[in-house]
Amino acid sequence: MVVITGGAGMIGSMIAWHLNTQCNQQDIVIVDDITHESQWQNLVHRQYNTYLDKEQLFDWLYDNEGVTAVIHMGAISATTERDFNKLVDSNIHYSQDLWEWCAINQVPFFYASSAATYGDGNQGYDDASIEKLRPLNGYGYSKHFFDQWVLKQVADNKPCPPSWAGFKFFNVYGPNEYHKERMASVAFHTFNQFSETGTMKLFKGTKAGVEDGMQMRDFVYVKDAAAVLAHFYTTALSGKPTANGIYNIGTGEARSFKDLATNVMKSMGREPDITYIDMPQDLQGKYQYFTEATMQKLRDAGYTKAFHSLEEGVKDYVQNYLLQEDQYC
Repeated sequence: MVVITGGAGMIGSMIAWHLNTQCNQQDIVIVDDITHESQWQNLVHRQYNTYLDKEQLFDWLYDNEGVTAVIHMGAISATTERDFNKLVDSNIHYSQDLWEWCAINQVPFFYASSAATYGDGNQGYDDASIEKLRPLNGYGYSKHFFDQWVLKQVADNKPCPPSWAGFKFFNVYGPNEYHKERMASVAFHTFNQFSETGTMKLFKGTKAGVEDGMQMRDFVYVKDAAAVLAHFYTTALSGKPTANGIYNIGTGEARSFKDLATNVMKSMGREPDITYIDMPQDLQGKYQYFTEATMQKLRDAGYTKAFHSLEEGVKDYVQNYLLQEDQYC
């Protein structure tokens, strides 16, 4: 049985979806700390054994056998979180405890890192080396710290899970993100704003050389993110050797927020309309103007499946979920 922390979140619930529908697996334990009143709906279409609060997990692990892997997606993921003690507790200490449990019990461990670890991008977006990265916020630093801690465990020959991988998710969008509020994708915000007001607000180009709406991101569809995690999990489960390491999950192609918003509005069957606004004060100096994942390391590890293009992913998201009465996957 596989344990998915953050299993009621966007990526976690979609990993469970992929395991249910593509791998015919229902032997799943969902772990989360649901705080949003509607987040439970991410689980209504899932098949799984039980749900645990995050504080129940370790007692449950010590009382149960047969765990085949831990997929650790649970975290405080808000880039605007200012209480660093909360980030340390949830994103570092909890992750370290899970790693050590998996190492002792020889259970594969796969976890979520973040492209926020790359900071302003001055050091590039290559997952081959992470030592000189300078995150722009506490969330990004908490993820970077854990990445560094993991690599130190390996370098020092300390006990490690038999298979492990960390994944630096770039800008993930898609179904089941509806509880994320401000942290939801621009695709989701575009759909809602355009539906309500007939326009979408994007940031002006406040940095030299950046035109309005032309801040660039590597947008990756959540179904692709789930497919990568499932690939590593099923490879480990099959007994085949896995390429342990830290990997980017993106498309390898940066696209503008203007492209994203335009594709959402076109997928709704309407003429696009964009209004440009000033960037909020709390984001200035902490904003990534460009991200683009280097994907060769993931390909070299044996993942060969194609990713959705921006146009393909947005169309599926809008037409098969957002425009439907039941938006949940």
